[in-house]
Order: sequence, then structure tokens, then C-alpha cells
Amino acid sequence: MKQTDLTAYNKYIRKKWIVLLVMIGLLFASAIASLSAGSANLSVIDIVRTIFGGGNRQQNTIIWNVRMPRVATATVVGMALALSGCVMQNVLRNPLASASTLGVSQGASFGAAVAIVYFGAGIQVNAGGTASALTVTNPAMVTLCAFFGGIATTAVILGLARFRGSSPATMVLAGVAISSMFTGGTALVQYFCDDVMVATVVYWTFGSLGRAGWTEIAIIAALTFAAFVFFYYNRWNYNAMEGGTHTAKSLGVPVDRLIVLSMALCALISSVAVAFVGCISFIGLIASHIMRRFVGDDYRFLIPCSALCGGVLLLLSDIVSRMLLSPTVLPIGALTSFLGAPLFLYLIIKGGKRK
Repeated sequence: MKQTDLTAYNKYIRKKWIVLLVMIGLLFASAIASLSAGSANLSVIDIVRTIFGGGNRQQNTIIWNVRMPRVATATVVGMALALSGCVMQNVLRNPLASASTLGVSQGASFGAAVAIVYFGAGIQVNAGGTASALTVTNPAMVTLCAFFGGIATTAVILGLARFRGSSPATMVLAGVAISSMFTGGTALVQYFCDDVMVATVVYWTFGSLGRAGWTEIAIIAALTFAAFVFFYYNRWNYNAMEGGTHTAKSLGVPVDRLIVLSMALCALISSVAVAFVGCISFIGLIASHIMRRFVGDDYRFLIPCSALCGGVLLLLSDIVSRMLLSPTVLPIGALTSFLGAPLFLYLIIKGGKRK
């Protein structure tokens, strides 16, 4: 390699490392901002002191029991959704691929609706004998059914792809069809139940970062980390896939197996995330598109940067949801959809102008 080429390559890599370090800094800054947001008016110094064991009883309760689980949930869920969207877009050769556009979220919603309506997981009876419409009384059952609903969507997609051949176009079309079917199924479940259950189903689909405890956070984090290791191990294969499946096969990439395994892992981590917190749209779709503006299609950097961006986006969305109409907490799923759609349209317009 010529000296000029080597210098240009080192500059190229250095720029991407800088972006990665900036994203790490943004994630920590967003986490601190989220910990300080709220009616308790904790300063950054109070938060740091409490994290290192120097806070008083009230500060420890607020940080470790209320805010820290929420921050950790936003971080790991944002990373899981962004990772799944980034890899799905690569293996399916479709920039619109994500858990929400391929039906994983819709399958999870259908599973949650079935649990709430038919397994009695969504009615709470208080002392006066009246039902509360906004309470999920058996979150374990709802989570389990939502998880199986999300996994079932991917299983059907992969089965159809196997039957017809592992074509990315086949998977995308199958995802659209299955998504529509589960959306219709959820509507039918709601149609044949009473108003209390309908309200509970709607409440669950709004999404909430306050549902997951430390056990659930650990499960999401462990699965997301395992998926990240697999994705990063195959970073060169994903780079080869950017040139097309025929090019990747000519370079020795096991394309069919890579597509199936990648889709299965993407579905696993996104289904678990959605099952614990409800439907959160657009994070998996826009995180990788944002980072492509800064690091390009080099998956050595796009994979970790997309994960970090997903965590940052969901943390910032959570701050907005808690502070915009404080003390009312807005539903995080509705907010990410409301904020994510204009941002995605902006990215599309900006990309079109560049072309």
C-alpha cells in the first residue's frame, strides 16, 4: 500500500473512532440528564455522589429504585431495537427493515392482547369491586405471550423464506403480510371484549419504561450483548453483503445461513424488548440511518454506533416524555412515533437532495 493511501486510510479510521467516542460520551451525558430530570431537583453532583454511595436515604431511593431502572431500561431497549434494525436492513437489503416494519412488534402486541383478554392478565379489582382499566395484573403472562407473538412472526417469515428460498424480498413481503394479519387479529380481540380490557390493551401498546425491574433489564442486556458479539464477529460479512448477495457469496460468505441466524437473533432481542416494555417504534429504524451519515456503511463502526445511538434516542425521548407535561408521563411509544416520523422524513429528504 502506498504511503498516501495508508495516510488516507488512517484518517478515515480515526474519524470513525472519534464518532464512536462521541456517541459513548453522548450516552453517558443522556443517562445523567435522565437521572436528573424530575420533580426532586437533583443536581449532577448529587447524582454522582449517590451513585458512589454518598447520598442520603431519599436520594438513594429516588436514584436506585425509581430513576436508575428506568435509565437502564431505556439504554438496553434502545440498543436492542437499534441493533436489530441495523442488521435487518443489511441482510434484507431494505433500508426500511426493523422490528416494527417487519411485524415483530405487531406479533408481540397480539400476544399481549390475548394474554390480557383471554388469560385475565389485565383486570384489577379494587376494594370497591370496580375494575381498573389501566392495570396489568399479571405482567409475567403478558410478557410471555408478547414474546411468543414476536418470535412467531419471525418463525413464519423464516419458514416462508426457507420454503421459497432465503430471498430478502421474500422476507420483507412476508413480514408485511404477517404484520397486517396480527394487526387485524389484535383489532378482532379488542372488538369482542369489554371496554375495560380494550383500555388495558391500548395502555400496554403505548409502551412504558417503568415496567421492567432489574431482572428484566438483566435479561434484555444479556441477550443484547450476546447478539452484539455475534453481529460484530460477522462485521466483515455484513460489509461484503453491502455489495449484494452474489458478491458476498463470491467472497466466501455463507449468505443463506447468515441471513437466517441474523434474522433469528434480531427477532429474539427485539421481541424480548417489546415484551417487557411494550411497542416502541422508529428507534430501530432511524438509529442506523443517523449513524450512516457519520460512519458510512462500515459495519465495524456502524454496529456499535447504531447501538449507542439507539440508547441515546430512547433516553432523550424518555426525558421529553417526563418533562413535557410534568408531572404527567407521556407514553413513550406514542412519543417515539411522533418524534421519529418527522426525523425519518428529514433524513429521506436530505438523502434525496444529496443524490
